[in-house]
Amino acid sequence: MEVMEAIAKRESVRNYKDRPVPEDKLLKVLEAARLAPSASNRQRCKFIVVRDEKRRRELSAATGGQRHVAQAPVVIAAVSTMPEYVMRCGVPAYAVDLAIAVDHMTLAAADEGLGTCWIGASSQDEARAVLGVPDDCKVVVLLPLGFPKQDRREKIRKSLDEIVCYETFKE
Repeated sequence: MEVMEAIAKRESVRNYKDRPVPEDKLLKVLEAARLAPSASNRQRCKFIVVRDEKRRRELSAATGGQRHVAQAPVVIAAVSTMPEYVMRCGVPAYAVDLAIAVDHMTLAAADEGLGTCWIGASSQDEARAVLGVPDDCKVVVLLPLGFPKQDRREKIRKSLDEIVCYETFKE
């Protein structure tokens, strides 16, 4: 699959088939995260693969009950091991580093015929407790992963004219 095809194919999946994710597909998704760039190439992160049904239900509860977190056969938690590091531009490095890594995973998943849904709305304390993450680290994203139950939908996006400016910011 071409990169632009994977980008066009990727969507947020909230309904998964009751089918395990083959190990080779999971490893390709994880490899995409490993290859992602990070600030100073420090890779200040961990990816926790959760397959256990009880733990997935607990993570679902930590998201306020988003059922697809429990339904997906795999949930990958993207964790920053150094959330206090701020880049010179004033932006926390973990937010950028893990956004890139998780986006790489979503595209690799689409390439493998898998669906994902970026979950940022979760209780930090509850997610840490479920996953055994130390207090000095931050659970940034939960990424359910599995085979989509329904066909993909057409994406609705703004036009380039609505989101691109040249040389300076324009309303």
